[in-house]
Amino acid sequence: MKKYSQKPGEISEFSDLPFWKKADGVDLAYVGYGLLIVTLVVASYLLGMFKLLPHDPEEISLELLMAPAGTPGYLLGTDFMGRDILTRLILGIQAYFLPGLLAIAIALLFGTLLGVLAGYRGGWVDTAITYFTNLVDSFPRMVLILLVVAAFKPDIYYIMLVVGITNVPVVASLIKGKIQFLRQKSFIEAAIALGLPTKTIIWKHILWHNCKALLIIQATIGMGEAILMETSLSYLGFGVQEPTPSWGNMVQAGSNYFMQGKFWPSTAPALAILFTILGFHLLGDGLNNILEGKRNK
Repeated sequence: MKKYSQKPGEISEFSDLPFWKKADGVDLAYVGYGLLIVTLVVASYLLGMFKLLPHDPEEISLELLMAPAGTPGYLLGTDFMGRDILTRLILGIQAYFLPGLLAIAIALLFGTLLGVLAGYRGGWVDTAITYFTNLVDSFPRMVLILLVVAAFKPDIYYIMLVVGITNVPVVASLIKGKIQFLRQKSFIEAAIALGLPTKTIIWKHILWHNCKALLIIQATIGMGEAILMETSLSYLGFGVQEPTPSWGNMVQAGSNYFMQGKFWPSTAPALAILFTILGFHLLGDGLNNILEGKRNK
């Protein structure tokens, strides 16, 4: 199918320039750091899944209680029970990886569905969906999470289910706004005039060619948010429970010894949280600037 011409100043459906030629050096650095973090997270998850770990994460060594970083065989030292901190950091990624993907999938799937219905159909459908998303958005997320924990148990999958549902209005609003903007463009009008099926226009010409960047960016930001939510709740005792390692409960356990000068049990997981969340957010920010051409405006 041929490309339709655009008036000057309009956004075309396709861009002939590869993304790296449109990118600013700062954005490429953001994306590079973000991809490095993603690679480390996935690699660590696989190491934990296949039990390719330096030590047993639950092995207690009374001779090595609170061993400092750099101890032979224990790169990051040990915690208050003599367990290897590096091993537990690697295994702690499992606490948020799959639950985070669940939250992202729920937000993107239902958010896209509602956004498409509201943006493309309009009318009473738009009004009903707007009321529904506003209703969901009006509930405080933390209150909903605590209610779920009280009703069921401190299960991270229940928590991420709530996180995913409460992110649906954000995605729906973005997709709706994008579709309403794109419907005014000539290539959409031309596609309708040519008699293309509605599903082809929506899934190919709107979502695939014009909204996939938005969805990718939301996925990266959503993973950072999932990590922050999981670690925060685990720190407070509502998320992953000991002896299962989580970066949040590792920070909480190590904080009891911080004022004694033994800072490594809490500092190592805290830095892991910081750099990982920063990586996902910088990845999303860099992709947003590159794919939407924001630094070129």
